[in-house]
Amino acid sequence: MKGRVLIVGFLLFTVVFGAALWYFQTRAYYEEIKADSVEIAGQSYPVSDWRGIDAPTSPLKLRACFNLAEAPDAPVAEDAAPLVAPDWFDCFDAEALSGALKAGEAKAYLAARDEFGVTNRIVARFPDGRAYMWRQLKPDLEE
Repeated sequence: MKGRVLIVGFLLFTVVFGAALWYFQTRAYYEEIKADSVEIAGQSYPVSDWRGIDAPTSPLKLRACFNLAEAPDAPVAEDAAPLVAPDWFDCFDAEALSGALKAGEAKAYLAARDEFGVTNRIVARFPDGRAYMWRQLKPDLEE
């Protein structure tokens, strides 16, 4: 009987721990951010239809979707690799964006270098003005 209690207790702990881990990775700490412009390579560009999220727990949690009327005058980000967003932030599809960047359908710009000392901020823009923003680790830190 004691073995069953131990196993049930362990399973219950595992389920509760798994649910808490899922919540803290996908829901907790994210905050909606608002903006009417973005800074790309030191220059401010007006944006419309902004949707953005970020979290104070990690610089890598920034994701944004918006419209950017003009193509930025900024260096091209050769190593752009969009990071996956939480499922509930449905405007940001990292897989589709990666495919578009590889196919040349969108262009990625280095918006800011060395944010927080470890990340670069990237803005990717399609010819129709749709744009996406995220932070990723600097290339020299990924190895």
